[in-house]
Amino acid sequence: QVQLVESGGGMVQAGGSLSLSCVASGRTFSSAPMGWYRRAPGKVREFLSGISWNGGSRYYADSVKGRFTISRDNDKNAVYLQMNSLKPEDTAVYYCAGDGYFSGSYYYPDYWGQGTQVTVSS
Repeated sequence: QVQLVESGGGMVQAGGSLSLSCVASGRTFSSAPMGWYRRAPGKVREFLSGISWNGGSRYYADSVKGRFTISRDNDKNAVYLQMNSLKPEDTAVYYCAGDGYFSGSYYYPDYWGQGTQVTVSS
C-alpha cells in the first residue's frame, strides 16, 4: 500500500517560517515527480509546487514563488517544502503528492497524502 505522510505543520505568526516534510512508503518515488498542494477553508485544492525526479525542474504557483522552496531526497523517498515569509492567507491544509506528470508548469499527481494543517496568525 502506497502512503505519503506529511509532517511539520503547525501554527506560526505572519512573517515566520515552517518546513514541511513528506515521506513515502510502499514504493519508491525516486524516478517520479512529487509536489505539494493546499486547500484553504472554502476553497478548491491549489497547486503550490512540483519537482521532477532528479530535482532538475521545479515549478511554483505565483502565490508562493520566491517564498516557498521545494526539494527532495530520493534516498529517503521524501519531498520537502520550506515556507518563508508566511501570510495569513497561507492558512490551509497542505498535501504532499507523488507520481503523475507535469503538463507545462502544472502538476497532476497520482498519489496524495492525508494533509497537515498550517495556520498563520496575523
